[in-house]
Amino acid sequence: QVQLVESGGGLVQPGGSLRLSCAASGSIFSTNAMGWYRQAPGKQRELVAVIRSVGSGGSTNYAASVKDRVTISRDYAKNTVYLQMNTLNPEDTAVYYCHADVDLRRAWGITNYIYWGQGTQVTVSS
Repeated sequence: QVQLVESGGGLVQPGGSLRLSCAASGSIFSTNAMGWYRQAPGKQRELVAVIRSVGSGGSTNYAASVKDRVTISRDYAKNTVYLQMNTLNPEDTAVYYCHADVDLRRAWGITNYIYWGQGTQVTVSS
């Protein structure tokens, strides 16, 4: 089984910064991508940012609404992904979910799985 442990959420004033972390643990054969999604009250879950494996060039994608304010990075040795968020505004208030696209070794072979963290609340308010 794979676990994603998130940390770093909280209350921040408009214009402030937060850094989210998500560590993946378990018997992972390979991690193809890790990223962050968010879900605000009454809205659908949306992609914030994703970073792919070194084998895929370590490429990143960002939502247009955060692209100039957010940086996703990854510590491949620790299988941890970080989301540095700057110049936060109230529209960034949401539950942020870590996401991992991994391959696990099963008795029948290598199989792809998607895992989600439990979510961490980010509230931007004065």
